[in-house]
Amino acid sequence: MAREVLGVHGITSSWGLTEFPVATYPSPDAPVAVLDHTTGPAVAGVEVRTVGADGQECATGEEGELRLRGPQCFLGYVDASLDADAFDVDGWFRTGDLGVLDSEGNVSVTGRIKDIIIRNAENISALEVEEALYRHPAVVDVAVVAAPDTRTGERVCAFVVPAPGVTLSLTSLADHCRSLGLAVQKCPEQLELVDSLPRNSFGKVLKQDLRARVA
Repeated sequence: MAREVLGVHGITSSWGLTEFPVATYPSPDAPVAVLDHTTGPAVAGVEVRTVGADGQECATGEEGELRLRGPQCFLGYVDASLDADAFDVDGWFRTGDLGVLDSEGNVSVTGRIKDIIIRNAENISALEVEEALYRHPAVVDVAVVAAPDTRTGERVCAFVVPAPGVTLSLTSLADHCRSLGLAVQKCPEQLELVDSLPRNSFGKVLKQDLRARVA
């Protein structure tokens, strides 16, 4: 849209964290695919890699936790007891973000480790389910979290803010997700209709609050 309306080559997207600001950034004249689908490569002086659940470095294009090393990394938390879990044995900062690296070193962030729902030993991305639900015309806002389940371990729970005057059902949302090609086991199994989602001062959804509601 920006390309069509403003006549620009594209929009650059950087990626970083409070603990590690601006870790990646693409050149404004990077290929369109890089601008549209990645946050670019690591900036000067920064190293980035992806690590699997087994602790081994991932191959190119394989999803894993994004870990960082570089001069802008924070020194540690005020509560020093949190530092041990923040870094691996080699000194890489564990971002908690999931992503992939392409052959050119461009980073694509795919989700958060805490946003993974483990249903019958299968990992389901809450972000993937949210993206499908956002495409429903009657969904104003949505957040997906794991809810405990005695049979499957965890189930997909969707907190949804519906459009005014619209009645949404779990069945209709699950049918919508399946129509977009989402696997049956990834479709919402629990629906919580809310007037708004809890957010912090930066606008980020407080998913820990939502998890607590369904714990």
